[in-house]
Amino acid sequence: MPLLGRSSGGALAPLALPSFRRLFAARMLSWSGCAIAPIGLAFAVLRLPGGESVDGLGRVLACGVVPQILLFFVSGVWADRWPRHWLIVAANLISSTAQATAVALLWSGAARLWHLALLAAVCGAATALFLPACSAAVADSVPAELRGAANALLRLGRSTVRVGGPAAGASMVAAIGPAWALAWDAVSFAGSAALFARNGGPGGPGGPQTAFACQLREGWADFRSRRWLVVITSQSALVLSVWMVGYQMLGPVYGERFLGGAGPWGVVMSGFAAGVLGGSVLALWWRPRRTGLLCCASAFLMAMPLAAIAARVHTVGLVLAVGSAGMLASLSMTVWTGLLQEVIPRDRLSRAMSYSFFGETVTVPLGYLAAAPASRVLGLKGTLELGALLIALLGTLPLLLPEVRLLSRRVTTAG
Repeated sequence: MPLLGRSSGGALAPLALPSFRRLFAARMLSWSGCAIAPIGLAFAVLRLPGGESVDGLGRVLACGVVPQILLFFVSGVWADRWPRHWLIVAANLISSTAQATAVALLWSGAARLWHLALLAAVCGAATALFLPACSAAVADSVPAELRGAANALLRLGRSTVRVGGPAAGASMVAAIGPAWALAWDAVSFAGSAALFARNGGPGGPGGPQTAFACQLREGWADFRSRRWLVVITSQSALVLSVWMVGYQMLGPVYGERFLGGAGPWGVVMSGFAAGVLGGSVLALWWRPRRTGLLCCASAFLMAMPLAAIAARVHTVGLVLAVGSAGMLASLSMTVWTGLLQEVIPRDRLSRAMSYSFFGETVTVPLGYLAAAPASRVLGLKGTLELGALLIALLGTLPLLLPEVRLLSRRVTTAG
């Protein structure tokens, strides 16, 4: 099977396009910073007055999420209204400036908890500006017949960084301090902005055509008119909130109580990252047509790790469970992104993406809020069993709709 060459449609064919090479390099650079920065931020907060408790870190992290929830709709319209590459450049520069400011405050000893919370909010707002525009940038940079391979390459790059990034960040924090992790994040955002600035040209919308409010209503009407899109987005939002509670919040508690501490649980997390990486590699060569069935199968399989934790399965079994779930989730997300780029017009794509991002983000804080009382009433095991049951139901119910069961992408070949 050919790997390179646009005419072949090989797995690496998009890299023959200069615009995609710059996009890929920019994303790899910024992902390297984003993989390291959370560890630096966490330890920076914990070492500040008032940040020693989990509550202090929670407030800072929440400040990074709330602006995304508030701004995704607006940023989706902007990305369909103005040239996307300049919005991407602006978002990267804003994030770089915010992180550089945090570094300066930490190095000077003047940093306070509210400083980092405010700067986290700035970065969250920049993320809301960035994601809808960047998600549609592949459609601007790559012809239709190569977008599947392009999405798979981006997913592979992100997964690779996620495997090694946290360990590199932890080593950096331990050796030279948390501020240096944030400093690299600032540098990576600046470098990404420089690469995206070179990707100007005719791609993306050229300017406003109708009033902002009209475009906002038009985007919502376009999103709502596709029932399969509403259903799968809602499914993803609910599954993600339950998964985050079970895996990221209650999973470490299980690791501490039953696996022997952070070490074995870290092995489990590495198993999930390895599964995601494997799914990204698989997506380079295999892109199933039946997207609806794949999305539902992926959602259903996310129940398996929570059920395994509830059953007190030991480390090896958990690694297999999370690895399998991560692999199918990665493949599903790659194929889903390609489908949206295929069926939604380019001048409306960012708005569709913004509704998807909003749905996936808004439910996560609600899940965290519900988890504590649920675990007090049901216990750890009961809460995880309930979570596994909910995810299994959410993975199955959309298949009752014919438009979800029959949802397929077209097969495109390079000409």
